[in-house]
Amino acid sequence: MKEQAEARTLKEGRYMLIDDEPCKIDSISKSKPGKHGAAKVRIEGRSIFTGSKKTYTGSVTDKIWVPMMDRRGGQILAIMGDQAQIMDSDSFETFELPIGDVEGVEAGKDCVYIESMGRRMLQSVSG
Repeated sequence: MKEQAEARTLKEGRYMLIDDEPCKIDSISKSKPGKHGAAKVRIEGRSIFTGSKKTYTGSVTDKIWVPMMDRRGGQILAIMGDQAQIMDSDSFETFELPIGDVEGVEAGKDCVYIESMGRRMLQSVSG
């Protein structure tokens, strides 16, 4: 799911879609309006799923898509190589996610994962 917002309302640390990829905004720079044009904005972000840098350049009045970020809790059931089998705490759905660079991943521990734009990513482990 996603919603629209004007580029001027975005802030650092928030999320937006750049090339249909959910990105966390690292920096925003705005230029003053010129004699014949509108003010421009340059937004640099980092993909939350791949970590790659992305850049958006446009007018401050442009409509930007903002992804709906859903943080959910779960329990790690098993570790299979570089994958963790996780059970959602609310729906009891079971699925696998790559462990990535998350530390302390062990069977039986509670975890937090992010779901956005139909994709999931393990964020942290507690317990």
